[in-house]
Amino acid sequence: MSQSDPRPYLWMLCGAFSFSVMAVLAEDLTRTRPGGAPLCDWQTMAVFRAALVALFAAALAKHAGAKLVWLRPGRLWVRSVAGSCSMVGTFYAFGNLPANDVVTLTNTFPLWVALISWPLYGEAPGMRVVIAIAVGIAGVVLVEQPHFEAGRLAVFAALAAAVFTAVAMLGLNRLRDIDPRAVVVHFSVVATVFCAGAFFLTPRQQPVTRVLEFGVMARLIGMGVAATAGQVFLTLAFGRGAPAKVSVVGLTQIVFVMGLCAWAFGRGVNEVAAAGTALVIAPTAWLLSRPRASKAEEVQDGANRD
Repeated sequence: MSQSDPRPYLWMLCGAFSFSVMAVLAEDLTRTRPGGAPLCDWQTMAVFRAALVALFAAALAKHAGAKLVWLRPGRLWVRSVAGSCSMVGTFYAFGNLPANDVVTLTNTFPLWVALISWPLYGEAPGMRVVIAIAVGIAGVVLVEQPHFEAGRLAVFAALAAAVFTAVAMLGLNRLRDIDPRAVVVHFSVVATVFCAGAFFLTPRQQPVTRVLEFGVMARLIGMGVAATAGQVFLTLAFGRGAPAKVSVVGLTQIVFVMGLCAWAFGRGVNEVAAAGTALVIAPTAWLLSRPRASKAEEVQDGANRD
């Protein structure tokens, strides 16, 4: 495929939009209705999201004849466990924060990749990277200032999810010899176990029988379909396009979610939060697009396996 072929970037746009639909459905399920209660707890939502994607991914892998891998190599478990922790943190955040805030926070993972690679690879971040990280953190503070003041744990859960995603990406870089579909299946199965653990070990407010309601089930299935479609588009985009450029296009998810939330929930865009979002996107895009000069930066090539 030629470098000028626009299809990988169109696929990435479709993937970003699909994941944005998933995020908005997640908020719709967990937001409190006027004079009522949420349709679903975040724990139930997380279990359905992980399990449905595991089923869909397994079906796609079987159709493609991909060989599944379970026990080895050990680095596969590092990727799956870190990704599972990220999923639990993300869905806890979805249950307590607006979707656009969660997506902005979790998309800071390239900043954390740059920091984590220091102790792992002995590669100290240069001054430009330090400035990029500082700008990104300043953006996070602007976006989340009201929630910081309220002392919401969900903000830190979303940031922790970004850190776990960074760990997963670093581990993902060493799994190039395994079919991407097998990696997705392994991760989704492990994530289902982790989300089930959160379901049974943390308090819930809504009875699980609510999933039998048509509106709740339709949203849950829609969320699983959107997540699977996003994964397929992501795999196509990274398989055929330049990883750095495709990764930057993926940041459009933040913009998509802001637009969808404005349409679905009538949520206006706060000027301070918009400025903070720009401060998060700019250094993240720079870190993703700069030429790879170190082992840490090679992790962006593996993002198609998420």
